[in-house]
Amino acid sequence: MPAPAERRLIFAHIDEPGYTPDLACYLRHGGYGVLQRAVARKPEELCDEVKKSGLRGRGGAGFPCGFKWSLLDRKSGKPIYLIVNADESEPGTFKDRYIMHQDPHQLIEGIMITCFANNVKLAYIYIRGEFPQGAKILGKAIAEARAANFCGPNILGTGYGCEIYVHRGAGAYICGEETGLIESLEGKRPYPRIKPPYFPAVLGLYQCPTIVNNVETLCHVKHIVDLGGEAYAKIGTPNNTGTRILCVSGHVKKPGFYEFEVGRITLGQLLHEVCGGPLPGRKFKAVIPGGSSAKILKFGETFTLKNKDGSTRTLAVEDIPMDFDTLAACGTMGGSGGVIVMDDSVNMVEALANINAFYAHESCGQCTPCREGSLWMKKITGRMVHGGARPNDGELLKSVADQIAGRTICAFGEACAGPTQSFVAKFGDEFKGGPAAMPASSLELV
Repeated sequence: MPAPAERRLIFAHIDEPGYTPDLACYLRHGGYGVLQRAVARKPEELCDEVKKSGLRGRGGAGFPCGFKWSLLDRKSGKPIYLIVNADESEPGTFKDRYIMHQDPHQLIEGIMITCFANNVKLAYIYIRGEFPQGAKILGKAIAEARAANFCGPNILGTGYGCEIYVHRGAGAYICGEETGLIESLEGKRPYPRIKPPYFPAVLGLYQCPTIVNNVETLCHVKHIVDLGGEAYAKIGTPNNTGTRILCVSGHVKKPGFYEFEVGRITLGQLLHEVCGGPLPGRKFKAVIPGGSSAKILKFGETFTLKNKDGSTRTLAVEDIPMDFDTLAACGTMGGSGGVIVMDDSVNMVEALANINAFYAHESCGQCTPCREGSLWMKKITGRMVHGGARPNDGELLKSVADQIAGRTICAFGEACAGPTQSFVAKFGDEFKGGPAAMPASSLELV
């Protein structure tokens, strides 16, 4: 079957000639019309629409958005906060940056609808430190929206008011984890909190009920309210509704960002038809489907999955639909939508060494297994690529990774262990050679 056409909701105007990030342009394209209709409705109706939509978070975990909102402790008497996770520090992911750079008012409209629906009076956009231009664009857009009465006090004459502030991070991967982000926003080290009891919906920012949603997720809220939850739920596939932005990088002819209905396109269709296939004279070797923390898939392997009726089906890597559930059943995850493609020119030990160097650098250091284990994996793979490989290094790497996963406060342990576990499992032969089989490399590790 040919690949389906893109269905752009979030990226409808991205890269459109003449489209600019200012308020006047956004208004010409119908901007803030959904907000005007939303504030005329009851907040609980809006929450119900999001729940009906089946929207799952686009930041990595894929947790149902409407259900997350329903967990808020609304009876505590404390203020409710919204935090927009705009950290986007997952390697291979670059969708949120484009939204903030080219269509910031779409994000602001999604924020304001979410805030009105949940009685939020103060929202923070926590933006990655390496996005200084994005922070400036957002600051200008918020000022424009405030002057036009789309945020700030007495929004659109309703008597409801909500302020939005941009907070720049200092460039730490761990701040993509929601409780680490909250700690950073409070001015402390970004050490993730223990859950329970520190679930943000109950004890979040300043120990108050807090919603933490990703940039892309909040943009979808606008379209859900516009279309209606039930109509939105018909886009995509069951339990994987709506559209998804896929960021494709690496060894394909046409890397870039693409927006498709969730689960309607397979990995093979995406890479071969949409992205033009491998580079001349090359073959696909492996792909990471959801950002660097997702476990790697090897071209040529197959997966036997159970259907709802009890029957089974066998999928090759190219046949995997790009939805949350199927990718999880194949031992990996949709994650942040960062699709990293590797062809047969890639040395998998070097690739893993690069990933391990990143995670060793980004560990917050709070948990001993993660702090020490990530560093040991970096040292082992670093030694291997510089001519010091030993026959049992694959087993040693797996042993270290296995002692990290499941033993840390946050999911960073799984994030740094998963690549090593999957690389060694899928490409074990490349990790078995001694020094003669693994010549010194020119790879510079950071």
